[in-house]
Amino acid sequence: MPKLAVFPKAFMHQLCKDGTMKVSEWIDLASKLQVDGIEWYAGFLEMEDEANWPIFRKEVESHGKVIPMLCCSPDFTHPDESFRNNEIEKQLKWIQMTDILGGKYCRVLSGQRRPELTIDEGVQLAADCIKACLPLAEELGITLILENHYKDDFWEYPEFAQQMDVFCKLVNSIDYPNFGVNYDPSNTFLAGEEPLELLYKVSDRVVTMHASDRYLLSGTIEDLKNEEGGSVGYAKRLRHGEIGKGLNDYDAIFTELKRVGFDGWISIEDGVDGMDQLERSVTYLRKKIKQYWPEFI
Repeated sequence: MPKLAVFPKAFMHQLCKDGTMKVSEWIDLASKLQVDGIEWYAGFLEMEDEANWPIFRKEVESHGKVIPMLCCSPDFTHPDESFRNNEIEKQLKWIQMTDILGGKYCRVLSGQRRPELTIDEGVQLAADCIKACLPLAEELGITLILENHYKDDFWEYPEFAQQMDVFCKLVNSIDYPNFGVNYDPSNTFLAGEEPLELLYKVSDRVVTMHASDRYLLSGTIEDLKNEEGGSVGYAKRLRHGEIGKGLNDYDAIFTELKRVGFDGWISIEDGVDGMDQLERSVTYLRKKIKQYWPEFI
């Protein structure tokens, strides 16, 4: 049966930029929710001190939770080889971080969609870099998970493999037992595509999932696509919403995941309007898991 985790989507700036929230504060907040784990982010300011890694693991586990997966954002599509090699070294360190935290899944991305990059060039660069990281991950019992991503909070350009055909091409170019997909349904809308269409193409490779829902404060998806490049962070018209109240069809999503035998982690990206909202999203997803995996209740 799938397990639930939460991600501090509402507190990324406080945890990663200005330090106005401490990791322990987030752990205390998340531990009050009816979830099994807390998804980690490599860019928490306090993670710069490696001595903190085992301390945070112990703190999370003292609340009866685990850290199942690490969210990080390697940029493997840079044209400069020395830059890419540095990104590989960062990813290898994040894999080690995942292991020390007790996690079993570590995210990878393709990189930024730089204007001068062709599809074939980008796929080759990203695939080569990911493959360079797989031996250490395998040695430590960790699965690398490629997300159909929109844009890292701190990137200038959107994800290179944002479009479905590019994402699938990259996924299909990497055939390793400790490599899979982290599926995020709402990111697909931001590519102007259909989340279920992507899921049906990659469902047999999905090992983890980001549960999110999105809506636009104004305008259309097409407006968002036209303005998303060339600025750090997300376009201002984009908004995370409460799970089950946005554009995603979670009944159809869970029907397909159940069909392929999915039993991985579902990490919730929500709470931008407060912890009460995040708690409602947890309740919604727990109800759906019970509905589609009743044999485990």
